[in-house]
Amino acid sequence: MKNWHFLDEAGSFQLESPQNVSYLYFPLVNEAGMMSAITPNLNGDIKANLNSFLTLPVSVEDLHNTRSARNFWVFVDGAGPWSVTGNSAKQTATQFTQDASEIFAMEAGILWHKVTRINPELGLKAEITNFIPASDDQVELMQITLTNISNKSLKLTPTAAVPIFGRSADNLRDHRHVTSLLHQIFCHRNGVLVRPTLSFDERGHLPNKQTYLVLGITGGGQAPIGFFPIVEDFIGEGGHFNWPEAVVCSLPPTSQAGQVYDGYEAVGGLRFPEVILKPSDTQSYILILAIQAEADTDHLLRRYGTPNDFERWLSTTQEYWQSKLSTLIFQTRDDQFDLWMKWVALQPTLRRLFGNSFLPYHDYGRGGRGWRDLWQDILALLVMEKMDVSETLWENFAGIRFDGSNATIIGSHPGEFKADRNNIPRVWMDHGAWPLLTTQLYIDQTGDLDFLLKDQVYFKDHLFERAQSIDQDWEPSQGTQQLTRTGEIYLGTILEHLLVQHLTVFFNVGEHNHIRLEGADWNDGMDMAVQRGESVAFTALYASNLRQLARLVQELQKSGLEHVNLAAELLLLLDTLQDKIDYNSVDAKQKRLQEYYAAVSPISGNTVAVHLPELITDLSTKADWMYTHIRTQEWITNGEGFSWFNGYYDDDGQRLEGDFADGVRMTLTGQVFTLMGGVATEAQAQKIIQTVDRYLFDESVGGYRLNTNFRQVLLNMGRCFGFAYGHKENGAMFSHMAVMYAYALYQRGYAPQAYKVLNHIYQQSINFQVSRMYPGIPEYFNNRGRGVYPYLTGSASWYLLTLLTQAFGVRGQLGDLVIEPKLVLEQFDDQGKTCVQTWFADRKLEVIYHNPDRFDFGSYKIARVRLNDDEIIVNSNTNGCQIARQMISGLEPAQTHRINIWLSTK
Repeated sequence: MKNWHFLDEAGSFQLESPQNVSYLYFPLVNEAGMMSAITPNLNGDIKANLNSFLTLPVSVEDLHNTRSARNFWVFVDGAGPWSVTGNSAKQTATQFTQDASEIFAMEAGILWHKVTRINPELGLKAEITNFIPASDDQVELMQITLTNISNKSLKLTPTAAVPIFGRSADNLRDHRHVTSLLHQIFCHRNGVLVRPTLSFDERGHLPNKQTYLVLGITGGGQAPIGFFPIVEDFIGEGGHFNWPEAVVCSLPPTSQAGQVYDGYEAVGGLRFPEVILKPSDTQSYILILAIQAEADTDHLLRRYGTPNDFERWLSTTQEYWQSKLSTLIFQTRDDQFDLWMKWVALQPTLRRLFGNSFLPYHDYGRGGRGWRDLWQDILALLVMEKMDVSETLWENFAGIRFDGSNATIIGSHPGEFKADRNNIPRVWMDHGAWPLLTTQLYIDQTGDLDFLLKDQVYFKDHLFERAQSIDQDWEPSQGTQQLTRTGEIYLGTILEHLLVQHLTVFFNVGEHNHIRLEGADWNDGMDMAVQRGESVAFTALYASNLRQLARLVQELQKSGLEHVNLAAELLLLLDTLQDKIDYNSVDAKQKRLQEYYAAVSPISGNTVAVHLPELITDLSTKADWMYTHIRTQEWITNGEGFSWFNGYYDDDGQRLEGDFADGVRMTLTGQVFTLMGGVATEAQAQKIIQTVDRYLFDESVGGYRLNTNFRQVLLNMGRCFGFAYGHKENGAMFSHMAVMYAYALYQRGYAPQAYKVLNHIYQQSINFQVSRMYPGIPEYFNNRGRGVYPYLTGSASWYLLTLLTQAFGVRGQLGDLVIEPKLVLEQFDDQGKTCVQTWFADRKLEVIYHNPDRFDFGSYKIARVRLNDDEIIVNSNTNGCQIARQMISGLEPAQTHRINIWLSTK
């Protein structure tokens, strides 16, 4: 099996014989909402949302099970039918035999896909290119080019065949046949249109507004000569899509333009004019696969219906996506790594557009992004986008409830939130931690401290007390904004929102005085310890966040601010200001939280002026107590002499980790956040690294597993322990947490160990013989080392952030540019050079490190810095340097500005 290989500096790659690998698929998408998945044999699906699937919805197993794929046939006079996509019974029957004589390869670039299939026996070569144009149309374009590579003329009868599902994914098994009775099928002069009469839903049937179109035209501008719009007529009795009677028997079309059919399963079966191809001649066809609220076929044909249009839109789309990726470019000694990073950089955009659904592995959910996804994807936007993201960031704070929880589903419009997924009331205890991390990055990148003082609404629905009770007084007619007792919309600062999230969880503790796990934390599989479960891991993150909040308040104080106005009810939780409780008392904490819930049901709307020194003291006191509590209570040493932090308590109130009769139990998550926030002391950090290497490192799966094998289905902890070990959240090499482990290691100064984490993920990803995936980073690698759930993973954002801000050390600090490299020798080329291009203060920067003497991390410091022609003063007592924002923002906007940095020995 050959590996894929890159073709150019744009990141395009080629894979020969892709049919020899299962489960491969590629994403296509645009900003208008069209989303596709496409496999080497053009399986996959095309959709605009959960309720608008042009083709049959597919999960990953459907990629080899279903025959419902994009197809294009030619009936060769004297030789019979040939599928240019490989989707024929004859071709699949010879897959593993010596008769499989076809030559097949795929190429792909940033959101375009091409396959080339050659049949020497027939003397035909077919090239098929698919992409979704960067336009305002929900359309996928497909061009088929046939070339006669024989020395004789060939008589061909071409037929396009794209099955049209034309309804909601729910109808895949829910009233599949009944919903086909809603179909109205129209034969247009250029194709087949399906417009169902209704959108079928047991909760209420609505008039349908969508039309599903499969249009076709030859390269010379000829329309089809007829159609096969009904599935049963196209495949014939006893036939199927891989051996349809209409093609195999070269039947005449059953329909002509103007004919209408009601109540059948549909297919875009388009018969094109017979063509005679002389040797070396070519003939092309364009298919337009679209979803439209108004079926404006003329618009689609005018815009996309010629080969010149196709090439123009392909070029425009390629330039569009390349421009998106040009804001962050790495240039290391490994060219393949640099190109691989282009695909990693694309992934946060893919998740923004796909959400966590709509690709074959991501068959859960119903579209949209979850709360955690939203904030983590903005991390990538902050280091990649040229645009101001402050408005987007501000809008997201409207999803926070006054009890510290939040809406979990983000709607399709800015500021639109929904309470829960699938009407299941649930709270993930980690959700309150992420907004601060993203806001901190924003403030560091921009220096916009005033963002903390902007007012925003709160989210309100029927759920209250962190989904533990129902607000009987709330009515949907009130809307989803928090009202005061007098019925006015309440506005609080962003700082207040952050305080609400962190202060409420500080008091929401279990019997071991750590924050309750509730429905789960970051590990969604830890979802069966709702009553007595606790997450020590995220208690550590909240503790470090409280310290960071205190630092931000200090910066506000330095700016001249003396006090902030906060909701009066928050004084109950800012207890050091007036009625401090004993933090060692679980009962006291829980009682205080209940008092707060009662006070804000509903809120008064009154505010009080809180002096910043008092606020800083309160936050710091809480953080200090949490640090000490975790360090002293959760540090464990096992029988082999290895030490680490326990990360969880189960629903029986028992510690999850340590020595057990069936082996050592350890989680990576519990180590990541104690390292990242500084909860782990330096001595503890060193022991954690040793222990993680001892129990969690597995080179065969790309690095560090999420946990050891607990060897039991732990019904008192979560569904993840029902998964087979080494898969998904139960002990896989889960990229997201592994990358955050690298981030934490960099933060603590362990650059070689951090690089090891990132490099193993990269090496595993590009090892196609094992990972069986296209370029990019997957959600996880399974026990066989295969990359699973590619494209839509928050680990891509964290990989970018870690590499840029930690390894290359290019980051903001309250608006200034800080350069503090933590690069290892392997990341420099043979001349001791490595660089990154990035945007900062609306200027394009190329940061170039020079290490001619080839010093390794730990032995070098910054000796000299030059910004274009200006020397920057370097503090010789530190490993980094700081450049004032004004110096960067004063540079010429249209140019790329070079920051040359020379390293020398310490």
